[in-house]
Amino acid sequence: MNSSFNKLLTFKILIIVLIISIFSANFLFIQRVDALSDSRQLVLDAWTLVNEGFYDPEKFDEIQWKRIRQKTLQKQIETSEEAYSAIEDMLRPLDDPYTRILRPKDYELLKSSNFGSEINGVGLQLGEDDDKVVVISTLGGSPAEEAGIVSGDYIEKVDGISSEVLGLANTASKLRGEAGTKVLVQISSTSGEIREVDLERRSVDLRPVRTKRLRDDSHTIGYLRITQFSESVPKKVEEALQELKEKEVEGLILDLRNNSGGLVSSGIAVADTLLSAKPVVETKNRNGIKDAIISQKETSFDGPMVTLVNKGTASASEILAGSLQDNERSILMGEKTYGKGLIQSLKSLGEDSGIAITVASYLTPKGNNIQGQGMTPDKLLDLPDASEYGSADDKWVRNAELFLESLLEKEKDSVQTIELSSEEIKS
Repeated sequence: MNSSFNKLLTFKILIIVLIISIFSANFLFIQRVDALSDSRQLVLDAWTLVNEGFYDPEKFDEIQWKRIRQKTLQKQIETSEEAYSAIEDMLRPLDDPYTRILRPKDYELLKSSNFGSEINGVGLQLGEDDDKVVVISTLGGSPAEEAGIVSGDYIEKVDGISSEVLGLANTASKLRGEAGTKVLVQISSTSGEIREVDLERRSVDLRPVRTKRLRDDSHTIGYLRITQFSESVPKKVEEALQELKEKEVEGLILDLRNNSGGLVSSGIAVADTLLSAKPVVETKNRNGIKDAIISQKETSFDGPMVTLVNKGTASASEILAGSLQDNERSILMGEKTYGKGLIQSLKSLGEDSGIAITVASYLTPKGNNIQGQGMTPDKLLDLPDASEYGSADDKWVRNAELFLESLLEKEKDSVQTIELSSEEIKS
């Protein structure tokens, strides 16, 4: 009896120990899965955000987008860095350099450039041209500008690593960094000349809005330069226009040279201050063309205008320039613009990373597609760039000034003719 009872008790104890062991093993396994799930969740979240927002869903069928998700999640993804690399591989078949993962450092820098007034780096705005990383523009007063890097130059290598291997996002990332550190950049020009420049990163003052008054014997012209479209720009532009009106300017030169864009909403808001109840832009998302955005009736300045553009004028600045040209509010003067007609939405991914997704393309009020085409000025200028935009030796600004003065003289003559005609009627 006791022997049977002892055997039963021993059996029960073994069963309990076995259950506890299995539970413990499962618990440890669950903990390990949970530890992995954060990294895998980043990948899944990125796929979902792109799946819901990417502007060209037809591309998904072409590249078997759902199968890409399945294959990506089968990879070993145990760290955040492995997740970022997996997302990069996952996005590559979309063939859109602007839809990209933003690692924590890049995400923070992009947010600071959109909302702040300073950024650490070498001052280059980059794009992609036939799988090569190309300079859209350089920021004024930046190390890149001082080194003579210009719009149209290609970035061949960064610290010895090919930009083709790095891709657009990683090339931009390697150029940024702490102030005082250096980066070796190999550049090729459109003529094929290759050179290396050693650039020291520093805090670049973006100063997105700059203004001054130009005077001669007969007329006063306002000069307004916008270097990028950050969140604060629309308000700064309104303040600048008010200041110029108080100085009784008769015409305005809007300088968008080497403005590679920024927040599309800021570019549209600036157009709103210069147009009266006119269409600003049409957007085309995955559901088709939306109605045009119409400006308010009130304007901050309604005098004659000239807008300066060059091959470094891109994205949000092309929206603004296109709206002014199509509505015959301002003539465009300078060079053909870059041709970036895609709009990105910035989404948070995890705690400190992000993802940029191309969600729409935009058309000018007359339906012109800017993507890959650029905008052709009304008056082309074949003149060398000034060492400092808006300075006394800036021949582009001088040409715009002379054109505005001729318009103002015609208006003056027209007014005088009307007054004479009125006097003749009275007599």
